[in-house]
Amino acid sequence: MRTQELEHVHAIRIDSESRIPKYHQIVNSIIEDIEKGLLTVGQRIPSINEISEEYYLSRDTVEKAYNLLKEKQIIVSAKGKGYYVARSVLPSKMSVLFLMNKLSSYKLGIYNSFVNSLGTQAHVDLNVYHCDPKIFLSTLNENIGRYDYYVVMPHFKDENLTHQSITSDVIDALRKIPEDKLILLDNYLPELKRDIASVYQDFKMDIYDSLREGVELLRHYSKLILVYPRKTVYPFPIEIQQGFQKFCSDFDFDFEVLEEVYNDMELQPKDAYVIIEENDLVNLIKQVRDRKFVLGKEIGVISYNDTPLKDLLGITVISTDFQVMGETAAYMIVKKKKELVKNAFRFINRNSI
Repeated sequence: MRTQELEHVHAIRIDSESRIPKYHQIVNSIIEDIEKGLLTVGQRIPSINEISEEYYLSRDTVEKAYNLLKEKQIIVSAKGKGYYVARSVLPSKMSVLFLMNKLSSYKLGIYNSFVNSLGTQAHVDLNVYHCDPKIFLSTLNENIGRYDYYVVMPHFKDENLTHQSITSDVIDALRKIPEDKLILLDNYLPELKRDIASVYQDFKMDIYDSLREGVELLRHYSKLILVYPRKTVYPFPIEIQQGFQKFCSDFDFDFEVLEEVYNDMELQPKDAYVIIEENDLVNLIKQVRDRKFVLGKEIGVISYNDTPLKDLLGITVISTDFQVMGETAAYMIVKKKKELVKNAFRFINRNSI
């Protein structure tokens, strides 16, 4: 019995040259053996001391691996007896790490569409890095080599809370991922200079083209005002402002760019606002109603990025199709395609312009 119990001591696979942390290698090795049927439910696995001595690893490293396996309820410990396989692990056809820059209703819409489109074909882990390149790099470096695909929404901020699409460190990190394993969503990165699958927005021309689609409605207003937050926890691409200004210049609109909707705004009839942040949208509509202006006639409002609530409230929007973005990314993974796809961006006329 003792020989049978210990027959898998040698099966733990540790590659000293790999950049994958040793504790992750232990976890991966045990899970792979369970998937292949080499370890079965109820079977004892090597103790922390046994692995530590066999592979010259610190006890802390092995203990970290076992704690992770216990958290996943893959193994259990019996006092005085050791560690045992607690459940079987069904092998996934593919594993995906989804790196999202921020949690928002529309970003989650992309994620949910992506996951639903893949269905049972993949296991998807979601990680949010809050536009912080340090968090992104730490997460990516820790998980290099652990997943079949990496889906990245590349939006970052610098120390001044200014939007960045990429940094040199991020470029170096992304280049460690094989070209056929990386999918870029929402933002295009020509700086990578690689043949990467991408489903992206063209922030400058998207707002330009969508406002041009609604230009006849906008002609009823004397002034267009973009509320573009320059410094925020989750900054927006400056190309949005550039596209707005280009539209106003090309179509001869008087315009202004504000950083926020201030309390007690100097509201004037025949002003139309393009609002990015939802807090600014709520503040503006409240002031419009409090001052008895008629939304869509005296004051116009266009919101950036559609949500079900904006649809319900009748707010005109300019927005990419988040569901299609997620579906397209999933399609490229399933069909193993590397395409550069500009996602659909629309002007959706409701009652507020």
